[in-house]
Amino acid sequence: WGIGILAVNNNNPAERAQFEGAQKVAALSIALVEATAYVSSGVYGNVADIGMFMCAIIVFQLLLATVVCILLDELLQKGWGLGAGSTLFIATNICDTIIWKSFSPTTINTGRGTEFEGAIIAFFHLLVTRSDKSRALREAFYRPQMPNLVNLLATIFVFLIVVFFQGFHVDLATVRTNSTAPSEPFQ
Repeated sequence: WGIGILAVNNNNPAERAQFEGAQKVAALSIALVEATAYVSSGVYGNVADIGMFMCAIIVFQLLLATVVCILLDELLQKGWGLGAGSTLFIATNICDTIIWKSFSPTTINTGRGTEFEGAIIAFFHLLVTRSDKSRALREAFYRPQMPNLVNLLATIFVFLIVVFFQGFHVDLATVRTNSTAPSEPFQ
C-alpha cells in the first residue's frame, strides 16, 4: 500500500481487518483534532459566547459526520452504489453549494439595502419589496457579486446537457489477436 511504510498482506483477512480498523481510528482521530481546532478558533462562534456544552455538541456533530462519511465510503468500497467514494463526496459538495446558493436565507447588506444570498429567495424578496417590478426582475436575474437566477439557470442547463450526452452510446470496434469474440460497446 502506498509508499510501503506499512507491510500489510491483503490476502490475510485478519491483517486486512486490522489495517482497515486502524484507518478508521486514524480518520476519527484526525477529525477530532480538526473539529476541536475549528471550534476553539471561533469558526462556529466565540467559545465564551456559545459555551463549552455547545462546543462539545458541535465537535460531536462533526465526529458523527465523519462516521457517516466512513460508513458511506465503506458501502461504496463493498460495491453498493455507483462509482468511487471520492466522486460521490465531490458531487455531494457541489449539490450542497448549488442548493445553498439557491435557497440561502442569509441576508447581506449590499449598499442598496438588505438582500438575501440565495437566488430564489432573493427573487421573491425583490418582487415583494420593490415597487418597480421590471427592475426587481432584472436585479434578480443579473445581480452582481451574488448568486442570481442566470447563474442558476446556466447551471441547470449545463447539468441537462451533461445528462443528455451521458446517454450517448458508441460501439467501438476492438481487435483481439487471441480471441474471436465480437467487439464490446464502450460508453
